[in-house]
Amino acid sequence: MTEAIQTYLKTVKHLCPQADSNSLSFLESGLTITTLADKHFYIQANITQKNVGFVFSGLLRAFYIDDNGNEITIRFVKENDFATNYVSFISQKPSRYYFQCIEPCEIVNISYQHMQEAFSKFPALEKYGRLIAEEILKSQQQRIESFLFENAEQRYLNFVKQHPDLHNRVSLSYLSTYLGIERPSLSRIRKKIAHQ
Repeated sequence: MTEAIQTYLKTVKHLCPQADSNSLSFLESGLTITTLADKHFYIQANITQKNVGFVFSGLLRAFYIDDNGNEITIRFVKENDFATNYVSFISQKPSRYYFQCIEPCEIVNISYQHMQEAFSKFPALEKYGRLIAEEILKSQQQRIESFLFENAEQRYLNFVKQHPDLHNRVSLSYLSTYLGIERPSLSRIRKKIAHQ
């Protein structure tokens, strides 16, 4: 068993202690590994996603291309997180987003078919699937509310607080589109905070 698969199974067990060795062995039997260089795509827009990816190492960004051809970052996916457009994965409809590696990545893949089989055979794994869906929903809700109730500086400060390991790993351009702040304004905010 590779270190990546071992790490993934440990996170399943941690989140869902009821998962026994039978359920974990079954889950393991359908896992595969993808290794990608930076700039490579894990998920392409307009294509149905066959796998959900657990990021063992590396960093990706999810983005869409707006009507003016601008890439708008909607999410960063780091170690121990899932590279997926979950709604499109669960409904098996084409994703609207690209997931591109910012750093070289090693990703554990769980296919849609294997996941559904695991859920139907093992109630503990079905619970695990529900917990993951809840985490994704919480994070999406936080993002929506940050645009509704926070100003640009608060959004940046919250990002740094919630992802202290990330703000130095992503470019200013990616971060500015993610936060919905023009790049010069984001530079000003960063300078202001650095001098406080």
